[in-house]
Amino acid sequence: MNSNTRFLQACRREQVDCTPVWFMRQAGRYMAEYRAIRAQHTLLEICQQPELAAEVTLQPVRALGVDAAILFADILLPLIPMGINLEFAQGEGPVIHNPIGSRADVEALRPVEPRESLAHVLEAVRLVRSELDGHTPLIGFAGAPFTLASYLIEGGSSRNYLKTKRLMYSDARTWHTLMSKLGCVITDYLTAQVQAGAQAVQLFDSWVGALSPDDYREYVLPHSRFIIEQVQRTGVPIIHFGTDTATLLPLMKEAGGNVIGLDWRTPLDWGWNVLGVDVAVQGNLDPTALFAPRDMLENKVKLILDQAANRPGHIFNLGHGILQETPVENVKAVVEWVHEFSKRGTA
Repeated sequence: MNSNTRFLQACRREQVDCTPVWFMRQAGRYMAEYRAIRAQHTLLEICQQPELAAEVTLQPVRALGVDAAILFADILLPLIPMGINLEFAQGEGPVIHNPIGSRADVEALRPVEPRESLAHVLEAVRLVRSELDGHTPLIGFAGAPFTLASYLIEGGSSRNYLKTKRLMYSDARTWHTLMSKLGCVITDYLTAQVQAGAQAVQLFDSWVGALSPDDYREYVLPHSRFIIEQVQRTGVPIIHFGTDTATLLPLMKEAGGNVIGLDWRTPLDWGWNVLGVDVAVQGNLDPTALFAPRDMLENKVKLILDQAANRPGHIFNLGHGILQETPVENVKAVVEWVHEFSKRGTA
């Protein structure tokens, strides 16, 4: 695999011929090819069958011309071998039928050997690598401890994370035990993905913006830093992503990552200045902008590229995942515009 692809170069803050672009949730329900497979299989079935997961991973690479593939999986998959009864309910998203509510529940969580209980994910990584053209790198990923803990405690999605914060505040010992257990599982899982062929990994802390900086520093930072420090030993770039994190950016940088993801609420130039020039950034088009009229969407793409100003280390992406009804032709147009408008020396 050529390590001098523009995506990997951007992760290392090296000069590129044009800005690389990929999209969180770029494989999924907005694509007809995916819907055809999904009509025959549940989400978990796709994740558990490596050939299907590999095919879904490759669909947007073929259709869109993006600069990286991201493995099709779900951040909650490692919870299943830990002893969690997980269901993706129709129209409701993930539902955990045995949520965490006590220290005994935390202690009952099983350790995970990803090469055994998550072997189907690792086989999907190997299949995708064998199918890629040698010029498109593959990104692996995992959920970060706070986000996984929130799902475990709430039993699914949440608006205010009341149960999560109540445990965090009232029983710090149990909280840190849970976070440490998750940290070990995530570290081993990401390391196994790299060993199977992933050339970069993203740590998704999708819900961490629910915390204040003080709470992040005390309850989250040590655990995220542990994962990143361990996985960095593999030598692959690590993207550290969260949403609603404008006030957390310095702490996320302290926790680590070669690339810090910015969501659409944070102006890219402001966020990069807060982080400093010694880290790459990823983002940060609002996913709903993909529904805007073409001229408006084009201007929004240009604005982000103008804010990045061709500084080495920008990876164009959304501020979160692609939404279900997104027009595919608009996604493809963004890829083309990013490449065209960011050509070095002509943008």
